[in-house]
Amino acid sequence: MADQDQSNNFSVLIVDDDRIVRETNRRFTALAGTQKQLRMEFQEAKNGKEAVYLHLAGASFDLILMDFQMPIMNGIQATQLLRQMGVKSRIVGVTSESDQQAFFDAGLNNCIQKPLNPAKIAEFLIVSKKRKRIGMISPEDTRGAINQIPNIGDKWG
Repeated sequence: MADQDQSNNFSVLIVDDDRIVRETNRRFTALAGTQKQLRMEFQEAKNGKEAVYLHLAGASFDLILMDFQMPIMNGIQATQLLRQMGVKSRIVGVTSESDQQAFFDAGLNNCIQKPLNPAKIAEFLIVSKKRKRIGMISPEDTRGAINQIPNIGDKWG
């Protein structure tokens, strides 16, 4: 029974600089998760740098909803860094931008146009849940990757 309970846990990181958008995305994602009988766990980041640091601290998520335009570090930069660090989470871009190719080039799995709706999010939850969760990467594993990225402190410090 415990295994069944564990398999219904689903963690989501919502990355957006707008608090209201984060709250709305959280509500819609929670609604979609409830419809799929998932026990949702949420964490939020206000920009890409915070998302990267959460992973450096050892956090792991089943799904990351990543905004495109944010201060400090945008979604493309954060997605690229997360992939270089070995993060295997499904990353879905959330944007109003029509040109999304740079986002995909950075390692994005899929993109969703703003505003979000529960039906669209439910599709991503199904796909993400079908993939086996790879597990957490340790801060030691990511330290080497982050140090290989030139001037991270200068650019986003």
